[in-house]
Amino acid sequence: MPLGMRSSSDVEYSAVGEGLGMRDFWLYVWLRRVSVVAAHIISLGLFILISILSRPGTSLFSWHPVCMSLGFCLCMTEGILLFSAEGTPFCFKSRKWKVRLHWFFQALLLVCGATGLCFMVASKNIKENSHFTSWHSLLGLTTMAATVLQAICGVILLFPKLISTYSFPRWRLYHATCGLVAYLLATITVMSAMFTDWFQASVTGTIWYIFLLLPLFPALVVMNQITSAFLPKKKITS
Repeated sequence: MPLGMRSSSDVEYSAVGEGLGMRDFWLYVWLRRVSVVAAHIISLGLFILISILSRPGTSLFSWHPVCMSLGFCLCMTEGILLFSAEGTPFCFKSRKWKVRLHWFFQALLLVCGATGLCFMVASKNIKENSHFTSWHSLLGLTTMAATVLQAICGVILLFPKLISTYSFPRWRLYHATCGLVAYLLATITVMSAMFTDWFQASVTGTIWYIFLLLPLFPALVVMNQITSAFLPKKKITS
């Protein structure tokens, strides 16, 4: 198709605020900004709190929660939310820089995930414990696999000349879908960690329930951002 021409199937879509009045629209935008800022704060807070509870350096295993929370609670969340226009500290950057920052966070995520996995395996080897016998460890392994899969889709998108023009939007959808699945798996894995003997020995009572619910909020914000970007919106009528 010649450049500058559009097919009859091309449709313009509204991004947000379908059918809302002006007052409701601005309330909706404000709530989105507040929720994104809250997701940033919660993700950073989870990393800091888990790091404090882990007391890094006291044992080999103590580095496992630190690495995993840095990768999956902080880097993974920031790598997705930086594409949000509401309340992200990277909103002033061009899309080119956002993509670069996205790759930096995702690369750091993979490094942290692999490092945390190595610390956990080394700790179990020293104690002569069996590997991957709990739900938390199995979920973590599945999350790592999904994270690697979405990274592969992302690598393919880095070289658009290797795929056809018509396949590029499909690969973007694959990448976003794998990313959403990986994030939701990471959220479930983090929540399952709070049922382990290590965590329950440090956190009990009402605070434990607060910790259990905290990862859900960033997950809802991320899920809303991805689905809003890739699911069809209502057609704008003139």
